[in-house]
Amino acid sequence: MMDGNSKAEKKQAKGLGARHVYEELRREILTLALEPGTPLDETTLSQRFSMSRSPIREALVRLSADGLVEMLSNRSTLVAPIDLAGFPRYVEALDFLQRINTRLAARHRSDRDIERMTGLAKAFDEACRENDYLAMSATNRDFHMAIAEAGKNPYLARSYGQLLDEGRRILHMHFDYIQSSKTDRLLSSDHYDMIDAIRDRDVEKADLLAHDHTRQFHDRFMNFLRARYDDDFTFEKPLSSSIRA
Repeated sequence: MMDGNSKAEKKQAKGLGARHVYEELRREILTLALEPGTPLDETTLSQRFSMSRSPIREALVRLSADGLVEMLSNRSTLVAPIDLAGFPRYVEALDFLQRINTRLAARHRSDRDIERMTGLAKAFDEACRENDYLAMSATNRDFHMAIAEAGKNPYLARSYGQLLDEGRRILHMHFDYIQSSKTDRLLSSDHYDMIDAIRDRDVEKADLLAHDHTRQFHDRFMNFLRARYDDDFTFEKPLSSSIRA
């Protein structure tokens, strides 16, 4: 018969197993190692992680809540697609939430909020220097969430965080392009300019900088999509001998 301590230990082990699966699959989805539309079979995942299907299912439910997987009615699960057709509407919503949260931060920020933003802006810069894409998207999200939390409206911050999470795969898709671009740069003063406006409680400037930041994200991604199509090529004319053969 299992005593109370044994039951607690078993429950904790199960929770740790589900968290491990969740974190590993989340990392693979965000870095596109698991591409959009990839099926996630519970039996295969159980074998991969050497654990029962129960913690696997728990991890997939958490990923579904994050919007990173889709659990279909036939009990199959897929990595969530990236909706390029809906990208304009996504940016529209991101722009609104980015601006309102930044405006609120300029009104309600504390000195401690400013310190946290500055530390996260530096962490993002360091991730860029290390060329660590996962850390880049994570620290970028954390920086903007620090702004939202400084705004002291948890409802707007929660919605903003969901959009930032959805956009991390889009960011990852074009990091290579930005790093090699002659015109776009990841390391810039944008984050620090936003911090300065928030520190100065300049609501209008903070709003303008947040809007410019969203527009820059949109423009960079559109440039990435255009860069993926290479029409700079010509067909070589076949040699006459080849035609005769």
